[in-house]
Amino acid sequence: MKILSITLCLFICRTALAQDADSVMIAKIHEEILLHGACYEDLRHLCKDIGQRLAGSDNAAKAIEWGKATLSAIQPDSVYLMPVEVPHWTRGKNESGTYILHGADGQPQQLQVALTALGGSVGTQGVITAEIVEVKSFDELKALGEENVKGKIVFFNKAMDAALINTGAAYGGAYPIRGQGPSEAAKYGAVACLIRSLTLADDNYPHTGATRYEEGVHKIPAAALSAVASRQLSKDLKSNPGLKFSLQLSCEAFPRTMQANVIAELRGKDFPDEYITIGGHLDSWDIGEGAHDDGAGIVQSIEVLRALRALGYQPRHTIRIVLFINEEFGNDGGTTYAQRAREKDEIHVAALESDAGGFSPNGFDCDISDDQYEILSSWAPLFDDYNLFRFRRGGSGVDIRPLKGGRVALFGLLVDGQRYFDYHHSNNDVFENVNRRELELGAAAMASLVFMIDQTGIPMKK
Repeated sequence: MKILSITLCLFICRTALAQDADSVMIAKIHEEILLHGACYEDLRHLCKDIGQRLAGSDNAAKAIEWGKATLSAIQPDSVYLMPVEVPHWTRGKNESGTYILHGADGQPQQLQVALTALGGSVGTQGVITAEIVEVKSFDELKALGEENVKGKIVFFNKAMDAALINTGAAYGGAYPIRGQGPSEAAKYGAVACLIRSLTLADDNYPHTGATRYEEGVHKIPAAALSAVASRQLSKDLKSNPGLKFSLQLSCEAFPRTMQANVIAELRGKDFPDEYITIGGHLDSWDIGEGAHDDGAGIVQSIEVLRALRALGYQPRHTIRIVLFINEEFGNDGGTTYAQRAREKDEIHVAALESDAGGFSPNGFDCDISDDQYEILSSWAPLFDDYNLFRFRRGGSGVDIRPLKGGRVALFGLLVDGQRYFDYHHSNNDVFENVNRRELELGAAAMASLVFMIDQTGIPMKK
């Protein structure tokens, strides 16, 4: 039988003795957010009045000012900006893909393809027209070799694995194609790269996302086709092997620029120099409105602060809300935050992130020690009535992951993400596709976990 440390036993005993009081407070948190919550209207403003917020853009700068003003209105103990250097890239106005088919009568028919440039792509400098070779993997590309690829456009037609119940795992399985595909294609002499969008939806919305060029490899233009366009192109390639595709992208990169993380704090009365950090990423891609990714996480984090203030809660530890900048294009906000924390020798007790969409919450991802997991498990009866029953070991979130080297407990809000990749990085990620109650329940779940960590003082990793 495992013998728990004396410290751990004391924590669990404290939790057991305080269950009734904790239950009352968690009920109050849910009531405050579900009856008086501001996060849905905050999201409406962020999406409709500001819109897309690509790091380095004017809209991202507007979002930073909005975040600072919104947090200041709640009257925390402090609100400030943490300067962060970010990339500056634009897709430009020209973005198109076409190819020509010849019908049974021999007459040419031009087909327009739904596509969008991958983030960070170089432009085509006019129009590139070339034959297409279709592959599903890097191994297939390698098997074709330079003699079959040079001078052509490589089309990676790899779908996310729909058999995986964990949609994040399905995304992870297809992600290398988007991140590395253009450079891999360029190694064999390709002039451009197309990929099937990373989505489980069968629709005509192309999904963007960052690509990362390998140093020393020639940069070629890269774009994502919608699921419908990918299926049609694959079909047409089978009946027209010599099919030529015309691609035009007017992407352009500029020197890196300065933006900022937005930070607000409620000072702790017992442990003011120990921090519980809550956040999401303020930036989004430059198509759609960034509603689920990650406007939802931003407004939920702000709502944690608002609800605790509305309830007159005085935290024991300092609660810090962080609206991170540039998660999408290199995680500069998260890495800068962790670097500053190390430079100041800050003590982080825990960090919680919401970046899985504004869907119904069902628990938390947990990057925590065995002792910490024992404590979290002892809280399960308090969360059960709110359908928060999953405490999945191993993960947290991209923005807070750079804190991992310390002894901090890391958590990510866990939601029903079956529809997340219908919207992710696309023009379909708009305010109208976020459900108010689901969004508010996520904020209440976050506030409840923060309250329990603050009251219990979950021990740091050894």
